[in-house]
Amino acid sequence: MNPGFVPGLTDADLPSAIAGRADCILGGVRIGAPGAGPAPEWPQQFISAPLIGATTDSLQEIWRSPTPCSSGEYSEIAWRRAGPVLYGVLEVTESDFPGSPACSPLQAASREAYRRIFGLLDAQRLPHLWRAWNYLADINLETHGLERYRQFNTGRQDAFLESGRVATGNVPAACAIGLTGGPLRIAFMAGCEAATAIENPRQISAYDYPAEYGPRSPTFSRAALVCLARQEILFVSGTASILGHRTMHHGDVAAQTREALANVAAVLAEANRRGRSAPYRIDALAYRVYLRHASDFAAVREVLNAMLGTAPAITCIHADICRSDLLVEIEATASRVLESCR
Repeated sequence: MNPGFVPGLTDADLPSAIAGRADCILGGVRIGAPGAGPAPEWPQQFISAPLIGATTDSLQEIWRSPTPCSSGEYSEIAWRRAGPVLYGVLEVTESDFPGSPACSPLQAASREAYRRIFGLLDAQRLPHLWRAWNYLADINLETHGLERYRQFNTGRQDAFLESGRVATGNVPAACAIGLTGGPLRIAFMAGCEAATAIENPRQISAYDYPAEYGPRSPTFSRAALVCLARQEILFVSGTASILGHRTMHHGDVAAQTREALANVAAVLAEANRRGRSAPYRIDALAYRVYLRHASDFAAVREVLNAMLGTAPAITCIHADICRSDLLVEIEATASRVLESCR
């Protein structure tokens, strides 16, 4: 069983992907419909958003380890660890946090979620958060005098600063996607080695955004490159049609998709300057593509087919994007087994 990232699995595909070694599955995600059977043995994030253009109502992704994993629970985080790598999943219900005039329930829930994540990493002596996948309800809705995405950003950065982490520079890759309801859901990967944060020369770093985007800037890098003893992992954050810090191509989903992929290509060029393996190609990554409007799928698929060609996996999901004028967001992942990493 080869270690690394395995995307696009149906329920029927899963047994052969596991190859009888459920103890070697670090963690994963289920996208679309909930599973009918028992929950898996590994930590699994659930993204309750419809798939678009798929032949099934749900897909799964897993991270495989070459060795058996240890597992546990910490402050309601389900986690598994394989040597220097940890995968965790948690859900936080906003209604558990009453909030205050100075702190909305979502801000408090976000701060608490990341405080717990950093507490687990400290307890496991794995100090480096590499990647976070954040899903929250009604991301563009304004409540408590502020858009909910901006509330989330404030709570997340509060936790970074209170936990002694930096909020600029070498920060994790991440996405923040809106769902129609449910708790704040976060999955994350972390490890003993620091990732190399990758920025995009076509964009201002998100953590340097001007104040017009909220009282606290988003705390994420455009990508993160992780090099372990025999493995390299590339996480490309949620990427959209933004140049500098401005949204481009308002109302034109095809043009926004092309711009987002141009940004992915720019990030790959930067990653390839720092990577220790063969260059990453834009048509050789595994993608999640989030569409604000399911009716845009045909136009987006045409651009994806033209620009990505034979990409090994493209999963399209109907969900909200962190800016109301963005119609599509694209993220990507790649993992490679190496003979050496030096």
